[in-house]
Amino acid sequence: MSERVKAARYLARPVRPRRILAPVLGLLAAWPVSSVAQSLPLLHPLNPMAESRSAVYFQPYLDPSPRWRVHWGLDYASAAEVGLGTSLADTSYLLDAELWRLDFALARDLGARTFVSGEVWLGGAHAGFLDGFIDWYHGLFGIRFPERENRNHNEFAYRHRLPDGRTLRRSPGVFLGDLWLGIGRRHDAEWQSVLSVTLPTTTGPDGYGRGTVGVSVLNTVRTALTSRLLFEGSANLGFTPRHGELRDYQNSLGLSLTSGFRWRFWGRLSAFANLYLATPYYHDTGVPGLDRKELTIDFGWILRARDGREWRIGMAEDLAPSGPAIDLNFRVGGVW
Repeated sequence: MSERVKAARYLARPVRPRRILAPVLGLLAAWPVSSVAQSLPLLHPLNPMAESRSAVYFQPYLDPSPRWRVHWGLDYASAAEVGLGTSLADTSYLLDAELWRLDFALARDLGARTFVSGEVWLGGAHAGFLDGFIDWYHGLFGIRFPERENRNHNEFAYRHRLPDGRTLRRSPGVFLGDLWLGIGRRHDAEWQSVLSVTLPTTTGPDGYGRGTVGVSVLNTVRTALTSRLLFEGSANLGFTPRHGELRDYQNSLGLSLTSGFRWRFWGRLSAFANLYLATPYYHDTGVPGLDRKELTIDFGWILRARDGREWRIGMAEDLAPSGPAIDLNFRVGGVW
């Protein structure tokens, strides 16, 4: 049989999708990824009762780079927290709002080990539009949430009656948040420390900013467990002087611990999850939820482009419903 006849018969064979799909999927899974190590997303508390008090947050490990590094992120969250007094009709604390934060962070190396960073954000609090969707979401999984069921949809409320008899009422608004500045040092390829300072630059109503300078030391460890699985954790200590109307109930020292992973499961696509645990921001407020620890999980997916840029989408969920965290927080962002 001539070579021409063999070639004609080969080309005339039916095309089987599996024979094409398998090599393509294999190529995508083995597609080269930048040798620069990758980190978990930046994470700040979004609840105003936490953000207006704590100077600690999760700062990912920053790899050496000759260029500016840019982070942007948008958080949009729904909160429905109720603190009861002596009866069901006696509400001593109420936060029913939708909150958002548009964040921009920059970092630049000063040398092989030292870098500086800065962060500015725009935030807002309003009545919102998600209550109907959140009720459907909870009903889908059979979750009872009396705090929402007893409230009108899309109605703003943020007030706190203190043990001394005063009642603080907070207003909705759009505002510039506190400015964050930092200087960091990489001790080695897996461990860094950052000294971070927050400046009271917020333009928002009372209750959305610290009103004073805050300082924190953020220590992050990152290590590759396998070629696809990355662990990243941190231990962070902060100090914010007591200030303002809640000064008698504020804790000055704050500690947070995080533990998370990032798993590259296909090509340039990764999944991540990060647990965030923080000590109480307040004490003796008359609202147990405000006097307890915060426990939150941040999780989602990351797509890494060939040039090293990353696009992120995920959610943050409150794992301790009685704590000062957010019910449901949708997150998108990017890093380059």
